[in-house]
Amino acid sequence: MRIAQVAPLIESVPPRRYGGTERIVSYLTEELVRAGHEVTLFASGDSLTSAALEAMCDTGLRLTSGPVDPVLYHLLMLEEVRKRAEDFDVIHAHVDLLHYPVLRAHRGQCLTTLHGRLDLPAAHRLYSNFADYPLISISDHQRTPMPPVNWAATIHHGLPKDLLPFNPKGGDYLAFLGRISPEKRPDRAIAIAARAGMPLKIAAKVDRADQAYWEDMIRPMVEANPNVEFIGEIDERQKATFLGNAAALLFPIDWPEPFGLVMIEAMSCGTPVIAFSRGSVPEVLEDGVTGYLVDSVEEALERVGDLSRLDRSTIRRTFERRFSAERMAKDYEAVYQRLAGTRETAPALLRSPKPELRLVGTDAVHDAIR
Repeated sequence: MRIAQVAPLIESVPPRRYGGTERIVSYLTEELVRAGHEVTLFASGDSLTSAALEAMCDTGLRLTSGPVDPVLYHLLMLEEVRKRAEDFDVIHAHVDLLHYPVLRAHRGQCLTTLHGRLDLPAAHRLYSNFADYPLISISDHQRTPMPPVNWAATIHHGLPKDLLPFNPKGGDYLAFLGRISPEKRPDRAIAIAARAGMPLKIAAKVDRADQAYWEDMIRPMVEANPNVEFIGEIDERQKATFLGNAAALLFPIDWPEPFGLVMIEAMSCGTPVIAFSRGSVPEVLEDGVTGYLVDSVEEALERVGDLSRLDRSTIRRTFERRFSAERMAKDYEAVYQRLAGTRETAPALLRSPKPELRLVGTDAVHDAIR
């Protein structure tokens, strides 16, 4: 199949460090290429891929110097996708809802994976206006606040099996990986580790929007607890060691998490997860098998003492069965086939007409059918 993957432009694909959506786009793209599909990736120019790369800006916009308006770059990308829509059987968008007005004439071939939270003001009105777009949720819970829309499937994220190696032994510290933000609750992680008397290592980025939260609340807690080490943002290579050598990952969230990629990253290493039971967490984590579901700091503290009951080999096998990139790609392929079949059988008047080719020279013909 001819598949377009339309990625956010904030980070490269894959991202150099933090960036869950771009990471998933990368894993999916590479698996689809490996399966023999003709894949075109619309992304930043510093992306690394075996697909055909259509560079929409030089680098991920977060690393661009000077003033940048991300909306302008994304609209330019979506206009390019619109112009080339007939080159593809499926256009798979990962840019939330920006493409809806631009690609409406091609909505029958357009699949949208929603990567973020859907309980925001005005979201109900907007999605109701575009209810005919086929959508993918990344967890069943993510769908909860949505109006009636065209859900095609729920497809959980997946990782390459060889990305983060299995560590059968683990270590003696607790880990926190992600962002320093109020909804991620690093303060809870610090409280759990302090009361458990265990070291805590925090590998996290601090966004500009969360700088005050870091300076006013979390940094003083880190400095007041000698058992807490703040490492900062880490890359994929560092992540394997960071998670693999941990006794457990703490995931003490306080928001309706759409998926929680870091949980399956820990599971890939065989590392159990102690997570607050919010959002998608009960779908991803198997209580008593791959970790523990908790509802309070006190309960999390109790479960730290139960970590020896969990088998790291079982955690790794569960990851391989449920959360591999190969499984994720096959799930998407099944949806792509349905979309392509629907498009082929749709009445001709409902399909976008093929562009007319005018024989005005060899270069013009090649440009038209490219």
